[in-house]
Amino acid sequence: MQVKNRAKTLKELTNSNYTFRPIREELRQNLIETIQAKKSIFSGIYGYDQTVIPDVERAVLSGHNILFLGLRGQAKTRMARQLIQILDEYIPIIKGSEINDHPMHPISKYGKEMIALHGADCPIEWIHRNQRYVEKLATPDVSISDLIGDIDPIKAAQKNIAYDDEYAIHFGLIPRSHQSIFVINELPDLQARIQVALFNILEENDLQIRGFKFKLPLDVFFIFTANPEDYTQRGTIITPLKDRIESQILTHYPEDIETALMISQQEAHIPEKLKKSIYVPPLMLRILEQIAFTARDSEMVDEKSGVSARLSISALELLYSTIERRMLINNELKGTARIADLLAIVPAITGKMELVYEGEQIGAYEVALAMINDSILEQCKSLFPKITNSGKQKMINPYQLICDWFTKGNIVNLGTNDSESEYISNLSQIPELKALLKNHDKKDFYFMTECMLHVIAASNIIQKEWQDQRIIYKDQLASMLNDLDLSTN
Repeated sequence: MQVKNRAKTLKELTNSNYTFRPIREELRQNLIETIQAKKSIFSGIYGYDQTVIPDVERAVLSGHNILFLGLRGQAKTRMARQLIQILDEYIPIIKGSEINDHPMHPISKYGKEMIALHGADCPIEWIHRNQRYVEKLATPDVSISDLIGDIDPIKAAQKNIAYDDEYAIHFGLIPRSHQSIFVINELPDLQARIQVALFNILEENDLQIRGFKFKLPLDVFFIFTANPEDYTQRGTIITPLKDRIESQILTHYPEDIETALMISQQEAHIPEKLKKSIYVPPLMLRILEQIAFTARDSEMVDEKSGVSARLSISALELLYSTIERRMLINNELKGTARIADLLAIVPAITGKMELVYEGEQIGAYEVALAMINDSILEQCKSLFPKITNSGKQKMINPYQLICDWFTKGNIVNLGTNDSESEYISNLSQIPELKALLKNHDKKDFYFMTECMLHVIAASNIIQKEWQDQRIIYKDQLASMLNDLDLSTN
């Protein structure tokens, strides 16, 4: 039905063979059509195809209210927002109704009086599905009047009506969400007495304000989001309310690096012009994602708080900004990611995790560096020859020439702000690189050299130090001897 041809009165609506549907039936039928058409109701949601999304579809088909339960950064709110895509594009309401009275099924005093007054000529208007989504962040200061409503003395005085007249009521967010999807984020933060006020709405689909004897049979599809109760220190979901929410759906973090990569690439805000001038090796992208996986498994991080996918997203944005800053400092038009650039993403790590007591004693910065180290090693350990022992503890070291070079007192000093020519010059002095890296992409040659140095350092054959936006590789004994010679002279 074209916008200009939509019915403007109840009579026109009736003659158009329009059929009234409660919101749950509307969502159900539209979802059935979507599934039959082999389409998805969600876009930009990765890793949930076999877990969360089927649970949501089953809940909608069952007409269930939904509780998304999961740790931070698991796309709970995004999924709730995307459910509006299976609402009808437009629905009719009685013109001027503040609670979306349907002309074929009015529930408020205003709606019923408009039908009684105008009959078939009752004026109607159409609202878009975007107007049928209401979202409220639960905070301790949210009141019953905010959600449900209260008597408005000023309105009663202005209209010269009694307080027990429905026209004296100022409706809250939930009544104004009639025929809509209503979302309460962070449900445990809602005070227990406010949660109690939701009982009747969820069980009986109606509400009472100040105990007045009137029923308002609301038609609202509820979605709640929450972190697990054992994590949230601010409050909890009271058991009777949880019992009335028919489907509790557990969300989760990406289960593999590939899924996490798709999420970060989609969500990171990086100008297209910057993407074209900066090259980030695929391995670097995997290392960034690995940091989040490492943090989630770390004994230093409170597992109940979780590590949001926003860590990887923020880290990717900082990585590009680090390279951009280096390009500006050195008047360069092109840039490439380096292992040393990972020092600049520490702020994206420290702000995204809650440490246990031991982690706090070590310090967030040191914990972040350890996670970066572990992530580099995890992604690189299978890419290079291994140092092994054979026979009578005889060491087989494929990097012997490189180690000998460091033993002579040579040092590789790589800084985040070094120009491209300085960076290449520092790495090019290392012997045997072409032979060891012949199986890797030439475009990633110097980046892979850094990764190889990291792997060698992890075997304690050479020493690696993080120093104020720099990484220094050296032989510890040779450095000590050099320092001794300098002090003697």
